[in-house]
Amino acid sequence: MKKTTFAIIGTGIVGERIINQLLVNPNCEIVSTFDENNQRLVEVQKKYNLPIATSLVELFDTKPDWVYIGTPPNSHAQLAKLAANHGCHVLSEKPLAHNVESGVEMVECTKESNVLTAMHFPLMYSPAIQTLMKEVADETLGNILRVELHTYFPHWPRKWQQNPWIGSRSQGGFIREVFPHYFQIMYRLFGNFSFSAHQTVFPQDQTLCENGTTALGNTDSGIPILINGLAGIGQEELLLFKIFGSKKVLTIKNWSELWMSEIDQPEQKIQLPNTTSTLWDACHQAKNGNESTLVTFEEGLIVQQWIDDLLS
Repeated sequence: MKKTTFAIIGTGIVGERIINQLLVNPNCEIVSTFDENNQRLVEVQKKYNLPIATSLVELFDTKPDWVYIGTPPNSHAQLAKLAANHGCHVLSEKPLAHNVESGVEMVECTKESNVLTAMHFPLMYSPAIQTLMKEVADETLGNILRVELHTYFPHWPRKWQQNPWIGSRSQGGFIREVFPHYFQIMYRLFGNFSFSAHQTVFPQDQTLCENGTTALGNTDSGIPILINGLAGIGQEELLLFKIFGSKKVLTIKNWSELWMSEIDQPEQKIQLPNTTSTLWDACHQAKNGNESTLVTFEEGLIVQQWIDDLLS
């Protein structure tokens, strides 16, 4: 079967991770790479021996199947329109856009061009999340009593993610960068939800992103939700996504660990399978007209609304 081709726009830290993942996938090929920072582009080219473009015109001339957008959120809509107009399928970094209005534009333009869309939500393809989702589907937890998300960051931006916009109020913050991954999983598990109350705290410097947020809500089926995020605190980084059931409690710790507890029993770490289907496999399957597990722009737009709600 013919390989699925990708063009990369944006070669930051996450963009470089994606390059590494695509290079080891036998069904995928990178045909062009572009970054406005020419020094960074040349650095990545030399490191990975990649084909590069000196402009977006050059990039689209390579006619990729998929275009990955790995730039700040305020540029997503413009780049998605450009890719769709060239007949390319579009994979966007999260969040979908700068705000809901721009997200609507992305959904509409890709629909009009009849191209596939996907969100970079790799968490959904992880063994920990796949196992958790199966447990919930099989109803092994009993009645679901509450869903909680707790994120604690001693540093924001994180030490490995230092760049000007990740810490900005206009483009960055952990609500935009981290919460979408978990909101998307919550949506897949329990459907729509809404917040009944929230408080997001910002520093006095109006250029800087939030440093705390707390929110209460419910799924449409009545399951209570608690969201809690804090940055600039005196502890190591910790992320906990918890589903409380009447028989079991499942916890995703720090993205990739799955822990389970039962009544009157100590919490135990679950041994996970070694492999699972990836986002890149899903892109390849979808391009060839097969059923896939892509998270579309429509779903990304639903998540975008919750992000906007918390930042309002």
